[in-house]
Amino acid sequence: MNRKLTNKLATGMFGLCAAIIAAILVGLFSYIIINGVSQLSLDFITTKSSAIAAGGGIRDQLFNSFYILFITMLITIPLGVGGGVFMAEYAPNNKVTDFIRTCIEVLSSLPSIVIGMFGLLMFVNLTGWGYTIIGGALALTVFNLPVMVRVTEDAVRSVPKDLKEASLALGVSRWHTVKTVLIPSAIPSIITGAILASGRVFGEAAALLFTAGLTTPRLNFAEWNPFSETSPLNIFRPAETLAVHIWNVNTQGMIPDAEAIANGGSAVLVISVLVFNLAARWLGTIIYKKLTAN
Repeated sequence: MNRKLTNKLATGMFGLCAAIIAAILVGLFSYIIINGVSQLSLDFITTKSSAIAAGGGIRDQLFNSFYILFITMLITIPLGVGGGVFMAEYAPNNKVTDFIRTCIEVLSSLPSIVIGMFGLLMFVNLTGWGYTIIGGALALTVFNLPVMVRVTEDAVRSVPKDLKEASLALGVSRWHTVKTVLIPSAIPSIITGAILASGRVFGEAAALLFTAGLTTPRLNFAEWNPFSETSPLNIFRPAETLAVHIWNVNTQGMIPDAEAIANGGSAVLVISVLVFNLAARWLGTIIYKKLTAN
């Protein structure tokens, strides 16, 4: 009787915790979207922002957010997956490896403002680039790389040992086993880690304040030469992201409709993260089925 009662209490507590988390998430999303939905329109998304006049949009800031996200993940995913595979399969079990894991954990827990100050020193001042997209992307890589390494390492270690041993017993090389057995089996967890890292990148503001800057030059979306000063693809230009723009409008905005712009930008930010997560999971499912032939 006591065991049944304990089991019911434990189940109830776990269910209550899940319900509280879901309620907080739904409440937060609802509050942001309800307050910003009146501002959402095609003009709002496709019009450039204004520093003094009402009615500006978020076109450039939204593009900058996705562009920095793309460049950051283009650097983070290969390095993170490679580092995680090395730590799981190739790194020896000794004090040096333990020290590296400790460093990774410490780095993953650093506040984003500290990463921003590091990025300001390394990728703004030391390189002489100034505020740039590549500087912001490199700073965010430092911010998210430990997460990808740990997620990949745990994902590879969680693959059943029978699969690995069966592959090696057939005479398959270690690298081929990693490539064709371990990584495909770990893909769902790796994609989950990539989604979490992407969400942090898309919503990050503090680190980008010191590396990508608070301004965006006049962009010509018909100019796709990445070396042109007006090209949106130029990685050596400053770029105000959507999250930074929301902060900037709320704290320093001089426009009459600053609150409406901030609410609309917040709604777009939340919806973009949600859509990106759903799309990434859908794509991850397709990749997993293709790699595992399920």
